[in-house]
Amino acid sequence: MKQETVGKAAVKSSAAPTVARLPALRRFTRENAPEVLALLTGAALWEVLGWSLGLQWLPPFSKVMEALAQFVGSGVIRANVGSSLQGLIVGFSLALILGLLLGSLMGRYRYVQKALDVYVHALFVCPSIVFAPIFFAIFGLSDASRIAIIVVYSMFVIVINTATAIRTVDPSLVEMARSFGCRERQIFTRILLPASLPLVFAGIRLGMGRAVKGMINGEMLIAFVGLGALAQRYGAQFDATKVFAIAMVVLIIGLASNALVEMLDNRLTRWAG
Repeated sequence: MKQETVGKAAVKSSAAPTVARLPALRRFTRENAPEVLALLTGAALWEVLGWSLGLQWLPPFSKVMEALAQFVGSGVIRANVGSSLQGLIVGFSLALILGLLLGSLMGRYRYVQKALDVYVHALFVCPSIVFAPIFFAIFGLSDASRIAIIVVYSMFVIVINTATAIRTVDPSLVEMARSFGCRERQIFTRILLPASLPLVFAGIRLGMGRAVKGMINGEMLIAFVGLGALAQRYGAQFDATKVFAIAMVVLIIGLASNALVEMLDNRLTRWAG
């Protein structure tokens, strides 16, 4: 009898994790069903159009996946992704530091905002790729050229969003903090930073997307390394299948980067709240 009771308890304990996982699985399926359905529908439509139209520039989805598998198997993607990610991480890190610093100064101090606003917005609306020849003349065919392109692509949207986020914080909160004797550093860390985080992270997400664009454009035009160089090479050969395969890798990098920023946003926003 005792052994039977122990056996039932063991069965219940082993089944408990499975039962506990079911609600989480259902929630994940329910929350991500639209995205999964949209991706499957897009892939199916791409496959049908690729085979039925027979266009050179629109290969079937299955052929693109086959080319991607060959890239992965041969190690070509691994080597070039590493080179591209290195430039992306360094360039976006610099853009993030400079963007947050400059945006904070512009948002907090009116005279800094008035002095720099016209330059920031002018550089933001100007197509960043026009600076490629300048960076090429300064840095030559080096990693510094593509890193500079990434910084210019992604920095100014972070500056604008950060400055706007800090300026839109309720002034009464700042005045209340001052009345309690808070110093400037305390006002920034305890009032301005927590209140401005959502809009700041919106700028960081936009900046990350622009950084991925800058990475590819910089590699295609002035550095000739990484995924951009591969896309340039196969584009010159009119090999649309391999170009699309490289584009899929870039898409994955962009989505993964955005997911990482969103995860950090959720954690810090929860902490600030």
